[in-house]
Amino acid sequence: MSDPGFHRGGSGPPLLLLHGMTSSWRAWRPLLPMLEQHHEVWAVTLPGHYGGPSLPDEPFSIDVMVDGLIARLDALGVPETPHVAGNSLGGWAALELARRGRAASVVALSPAGAWAMPSDLYRLLATFRVGALLAGWAPVRVLASCRLLRRVLLRTVSEHADRYHGDDVDVLFDDLVGCTALDPLLSAASMDTMIEPFDEAPCPTRIAWSGVDRTIPYGRYAQPMMEAVPGAELVVLPGVGHVPMVDNPALVAWTILQHTRYEVIR
Repeated sequence: MSDPGFHRGGSGPPLLLLHGMTSSWRAWRPLLPMLEQHHEVWAVTLPGHYGGPSLPDEPFSIDVMVDGLIARLDALGVPETPHVAGNSLGGWAALELARRGRAASVVALSPAGAWAMPSDLYRLLATFRVGALLAGWAPVRVLASCRLLRRVLLRTVSEHADRYHGDDVDVLFDDLVGCTALDPLLSAASMDTMIEPFDEAPCPTRIAWSGVDRTIPYGRYAQPMMEAVPGAELVVLPGVGHVPMVDNPALVAWTILQHTRYEVIR
């Protein structure tokens, strides 16, 4: 079943999917047929995102967002310790769920939350602010309806954005317009708000970095993330951008299933 805030389908060990900033559960649609052959899949929209619960009226932090996410998961009846896969902000949220004992395993796809220097943080903030500004300009949405232009305009999102269908583009822009978490997150971001380091990975953890990520590039952001999650496995996914689910659904599904299925049979 699905609604604007979540999707549930398939059967097997539970798998929770968490999307990135300004998106919604619908970012996972290309993978659902493959994942649902092996898992009961819950794709849930994060608080402050289109279709998800509202953020509380207090200063933004990752802990505040995860508090709201856990309340939403409990209200929906999501099992307490599913396997969790998340992209970007959703990857960070997946790691925080694991910190709280709410994940059997984690696959974090180009997770947000780690930076080595102030310039890396400021670059991220500028990328999201410029992207939101351009996406909110009506002509950009019209131009993105053209397949060839879409690949150029959305390169910070996906390497092969031309593979989005017309309704996928509408979803992308609708989700961005409906996201209320972006401004609070960007305003709260500082060197002190990056991910709190773990003593060791709290559960079997795979960090899968997109090889052509132009939003959180591997070369600048992977090392501080791996230092924050010692013991995590690192893999690099070739030929895919920051939101890899549309670039190569089979590769991303395999990356998740190889990890979750191993943990099931181990």
